[in-house]
Amino acid sequence: MKRFVAAERALRTAAPHELLGAVRRVLVEQYTADSVELYLADYGLTVLQPVSVPPHALESVSVHSSPAGRAFGAQEPFVETLRDGRVRAHLPVSVRGDRLGVLSVTLPGERELREHLDELAQIAQVLGHEVLVAERDTDVYLQARRKERLTLAAEMQWQLLPGRSSARAEYELGAQLEPAYAIFGDNFDWSATADRLTLYVTNGMGEGIEASLLTNLAINALRNARRAGIPLADQAALADQAIYAHYRGRCYLSVLMLDFELATGRARVVDAGSPQLLRLRHGTVERVTFEAQLPLGMFEETDYVAQEFQAEPGDRLVFVSDGVYSAASPGGEAYGDNALTRAITSTRLLPAAEVPRAILRELTGHRGRSTPDDDALVVCLDWHGR
Repeated sequence: MKRFVAAERALRTAAPHELLGAVRRVLVEQYTADSVELYLADYGLTVLQPVSVPPHALESVSVHSSPAGRAFGAQEPFVETLRDGRVRAHLPVSVRGDRLGVLSVTLPGERELREHLDELAQIAQVLGHEVLVAERDTDVYLQARRKERLTLAAEMQWQLLPGRSSARAEYELGAQLEPAYAIFGDNFDWSATADRLTLYVTNGMGEGIEASLLTNLAINALRNARRAGIPLADQAALADQAIYAHYRGRCYLSVLMLDFELATGRARVVDAGSPQLLRLRHGTVERVTFEAQLPLGMFEETDYVAQEFQAEPGDRLVFVSDGVYSAASPGGEAYGDNALTRAITSTRLLPAAEVPRAILRELTGHRGRSTPDDDALVVCLDWHGR
């Protein structure tokens, strides 16, 4: 316990850019570690990028086919035995279900592993919290996450997001955007209190910076209304007014808004546009439809009405933008309900955080090329209830 307290204190007192150096020193001194490396998931969720300073930079490792990737995917420590008898523990670095990366610690042998594994896993969690706090003051960790340069529009969109996954006793959430390094219009947002979960899935029109600016205006208008304690339908109305006041109907944004009551699974819903919802319940996938209302900002002073929806424990809700639903194959066939049903069924055993990327991989196969014509967004919500 004294060792753990020393590691925690070292992380809490380290300069924002020095977190890896701080945890490395204390793990070498207190836990006899031979080496310590931190890897962060890249924006595309395809590789784990090392947090290191050139010319000592390490190679990135695959999320799908590496020991570190196994720890990241399963969110459980994964241990590999090295040829010289040493052991390397790969420890998930995550914060409240938001999967950031992996801390890899090499120890002299099995005895040290047995003694220290639980504490090392806890240290990895403390490190995750400190990384998120440090990102307010340094670009080190944001830079480490990118395997290529982001477009300016993508930079704006990623900075707007709440995270890529979240978990509580009542639910698990996961989301992913594509193309990760050049996204511009699609977005998602969520926020939870003791009693409620609010989720927005948005699909903004346009391309590049203009699409990103529209989405930024819309999300911040929705957040402003939500944080003022305004009901869901009125949140939509106020955001609609903000967008129309700026664009005068030239640009608008589609959004599916849900406000869940955590104790019961009852939700209020505003469907203002094109995002689609499919539900997996008792092994069956079905499309859930709501009364369609006008996208935000299309006309002046549009009134919105919230509808009722009931989530049941065990439900998996998958939200997709039109860049998924309408993606065309080389022969011109839209992805549509049938392909989405197959994708949701084939990924039913994956955790919510893994589902969006898996569906987007299947979408790439359908499309027949890696670069999409439109943004693609998938959000997965597993509802557990209380």
